[in-house]
Amino acid sequence: MTQPDDKELLLQFHEPATKERAFTRIIKKYQEKLYWHIRRMVVEHEDANDVLQNMFIKVWNGLENFREDAQLYTWLYRIATNESLTFLEQRKKRTAVSMDQVEAGLSNTIKADKHFDANRLEWKLQLAIQQLPEKQRAVFALRYYDEMPYEEMSRVLETSEGALKASYHHAVKKIEDFILNR
Repeated sequence: MTQPDDKELLLQFHEPATKERAFTRIIKKYQEKLYWHIRRMVVEHEDANDVLQNMFIKVWNGLENFREDAQLYTWLYRIATNESLTFLEQRKKRTAVSMDQVEAGLSNTIKADKHFDANRLEWKLQLAIQQLPEKQRAVFALRYYDEMPYEEMSRVLETSEGALKASYHHAVKKIEDFILNR
């Protein structure tokens, strides 16, 4: 059975008889991609699941008013990114610590993983990513992992393509420096 396209799913969502089934199909279609996008930002599995659940609640509540100015995928990523940034901001406020300390905590979470090996490049990359400011981390994840074009990222993050290119460039330089000098 082929998966229906987004337009078809949205049409089904607007019909009371097929609304819940259409929403379930939307979740199934995008859940894994969105989970990994969120996970790269918040690091811990439990936190990523919480953010993903909150994100899908917002989607359920807002999908009725989705104007289709952007693709459904882009709209979902925007919500996931905003929910992740909100989660990180709330964590910072709850713990009354600086973002540097939160990022250090995320790095420690990575180091605590039983498979952690500081000499393996993928672990160094994860540690380097956690050193980035939140927005740069989001830009890097969308571009590097999701291979999202700048034009689409611009819609997701609601900023100019030029600013995104600069942010990605700075993120790459910081990651490069971290990997080469640590």
